[in-house]
Amino acid sequence: MNIFTFFWNRITAAISTVMILIVLVALYTTYRLASSGQLDNQAALNEKHNYLAEISLQNRTNQPAPNIVFFLYDDLGYGDLGAGAKDSPMIATPNINLLAAEGVVLTDFYSPAPVCTPSRAGYLTGRLPARVGLTNVLFPSDSAKGFLFNILLTPNAHVRLPAEEITLADLLKAAGYATGMVGKWHLGDRSPSLPNDMGFDSYFGALYSNDMQPFALYADRDIAIEAPVDQRFLTERYTQAATSFIQQHAEEPFFLYFAHNFPHDPLAIKPERSGTSRAGLYGDVLEEIDDSVGAIIATLERTGNLANTLIIITSDNGPWFLGNAGDQRGRKGKTFEGGMRVPFIAYWPDGIAPGRIENAMAMGIDLLPTALDLLQLPAPSDRILDGRSILNILTEGGPSPHDYLYYYGGENLFAVRDQDFKYRGPAGVLYSSDQAPIGIALPNKEWLFDLAGDPRESYDTSDRNPQELARLRSAFNAKNEDMKENKRGWR
Repeated sequence: MNIFTFFWNRITAAISTVMILIVLVALYTTYRLASSGQLDNQAALNEKHNYLAEISLQNRTNQPAPNIVFFLYDDLGYGDLGAGAKDSPMIATPNINLLAAEGVVLTDFYSPAPVCTPSRAGYLTGRLPARVGLTNVLFPSDSAKGFLFNILLTPNAHVRLPAEEITLADLLKAAGYATGMVGKWHLGDRSPSLPNDMGFDSYFGALYSNDMQPFALYADRDIAIEAPVDQRFLTERYTQAATSFIQQHAEEPFFLYFAHNFPHDPLAIKPERSGTSRAGLYGDVLEEIDDSVGAIIATLERTGNLANTLIIITSDNGPWFLGNAGDQRGRKGKTFEGGMRVPFIAYWPDGIAPGRIENAMAMGIDLLPTALDLLQLPAPSDRILDGRSILNILTEGGPSPHDYLYYYGGENLFAVRDQDFKYRGPAGVLYSSDQAPIGIALPNKEWLFDLAGDPRESYDTSDRNPQELARLRSAFNAKNEDMKENKRGWR
């Protein structure tokens, strides 16, 4: 064999390999595109409709049903608000701080996930995001990122909130509430999983994060403001929509879900608000958000609804590039405390004993069960609710209804905690430097953190607390087995 024949054979073999790879990629792409039309569980959907029909026939509690205003901010850090401690020296949030001072602050409250889409699914359904099947951030369905991340690279994940899931809005609408949403949905951009499909009578906002394109604002199902929206006026527009909803429904029980896109990056502020805080543009955005809360409080008071309105303020996860994680380890995307422990304030003059700070652990999945408890309604019998009612904690204080809280990142369980200790299973811990454009996950053994004395998760105390280590490891393994056997949680 001469040298020419040798190299020719090598080249043709390489070309054949490449062609085979191209064919395999094409076949896989075709399969994923064909299977990306997510199917809903018809039996569970029927049970949902039956359950909501039964709720609509139930008699509500003898006490006047409180209105509910649920503020969910995007990437707001645990330490960004002065609430629950002293006022922040960098950012002035007097309206939010007043709600904290006259309501209750939960110090150990967690988002259902460390990133936005799964976290929002958990808040609205009362179920762990892994059960719902939304474990990753969704991108616009007609975008290149949507095709890559939501179709090709995550073959088992859902691309929208399953229609059979029961949302907080579904529940309250069936119970006789007017239901409205303002702000970021981020649970899919196609029916039957749009806000108006999932229990909201009215909707004004964006279907995705404010860094995704095209960024337009919708009124119900139609585009109200074409992309690109001038985000300098986003808070103003959202506040107008929220106050209008309250005024329109002032004479009946109402539920307002105000899910702001800020302080997620990119940040923007009205020109006249620029430069008002010591914390740069991020601080300016939060101070305008505080003005927005003040405007909504004023509207509630003007319409005679403030005393009997339950106001909740929290975040979908920890802070991203900017923001204060509250002297905790980790940030957005991490299952360390900084990624999931978020601020939580509840205010309800007619129902909450004011001026309290409670350290009972709770999670965003607890909101729907709390609404059930508040209205004295039964839970659906065909599905597991992972959340528990925290109504007693909010109204008068008390222990957590949970033995354990579970920290999921994507589909994987990374950690579990009880009231005092947190167990982190064997997993890679991301390491990178400013010089390295890409980080790597370095494998580590299991860790046990004593959160009562070490909320920063700085020290592994597994050798000092073998009984707690064994107990939490057992809970961790049991949860994995439970999810393996019945991931969607149907009964």
